[in-house]
Amino acid sequence: MTTEVINNEAANTESAVNDAQFMIQRIYVKGLSYETTNTPLIFKQQWEPELSLDINTNYEELEQNLYEVVLTVTATVKNKQTTAFLIEVQQAGIFAIQGAPTEQLGHLLGSFCPSILFPYAREAITAEATRGSFPQLVLAPINFDAIYMQKLQEQQKPSTTDQESTTH
Repeated sequence: MTTEVINNEAANTESAVNDAQFMIQRIYVKGLSYETTNTPLIFKQQWEPELSLDINTNYEELEQNLYEVVLTVTATVKNKQTTAFLIEVQQAGIFAIQGAPTEQLGHLLGSFCPSILFPYAREAITAEATRGSFPQLVLAPINFDAIYMQKLQEQQKPSTTDQESTTH
């Protein structure tokens, strides 16, 4: 009897996943910023770039089953401790998601959608660097699943203030 219940629960979960619908409605640049404050002097230096990358994702439910996901990528390139340029792109998309279980919805919005948006953000950053007369900047792929799992683990850890208040 227990085996049947487990098998039925697994079948129901699989059915819910199979019933989920995902559609890209639109992909667009929501914001783009390019700064280079040390030109033309930066062009006289030997090019030894150091890249710093900051990535952030957030999402908002626009209406039932319709979500805007925004991937913000900030690339700061320094040359010998001097900022050569800073490019920030907010790459966004509108996604229709229906029938996804709650735990799967979080993964779709926090990992799957940013994975779709990243190649567009990467292309925008590369194009801006080239337009600024700098060598092409090609960002390596990013594992958004790992980032999402890390965020989940951090959210599940009790904060140190909670631990201190329970021990005193």
